[in-house]
Amino acid sequence: MRIPQHYQQPSWQRFFAGAAIGAVISWCVFLFMFGVIQEKHSTKITEQQVVINDLKKSVEIYQEEFTKLNKEAQKKVTVQDIEIDLTNGEKYHFQKFQIENIERIIEDDLLDLIAKELEGVISNHKLIKRTIENRTLSIDDKNYKLKVTHFFLSTTIYIEVEISYLK
Repeated sequence: MRIPQHYQQPSWQRFFAGAAIGAVISWCVFLFMFGVIQEKHSTKITEQQVVINDLKKSVEIYQEEFTKLNKEAQKKVTVQDIEIDLTNGEKYHFQKFQIENIERIIEDDLLDLIAKELEGVISNHKLIKRTIENRTLSIDDKNYKLKVTHFFLSTTIYIEVEISYLK
């Protein structure tokens, strides 16, 4: 049995030539389309890389500014309020208005501390404590002295005070 010789028939020659030319043309079209798509993707990737780098730089700048502002804010924390609490006023049978009056007197002595930087107040906390303890109060012809039991410093100064007879 013999294989027919197709190379001599022009119809088969045209078929194989068309298939070869079609394969070459389709391969060229595929390469062109693939190249165009890859070029679009590569330009998009480079644009996104530029945007990512810009965003990274801006994030770094914002983080640096944020840390600087936090450090400055911590340095500039100020006293906002003063709270005084008289803990043993009932022991001496003071009325509620008398206790509030004593607390107000102590608070009036410390009003200069409001809006001061917290660092300065912290460095002078012993002076503040002595100022309160050296104060004598005269209530109903009796003299009383004050003693600071608790002293908390933050934006609000909280001081607990005990009162006792002055001998």
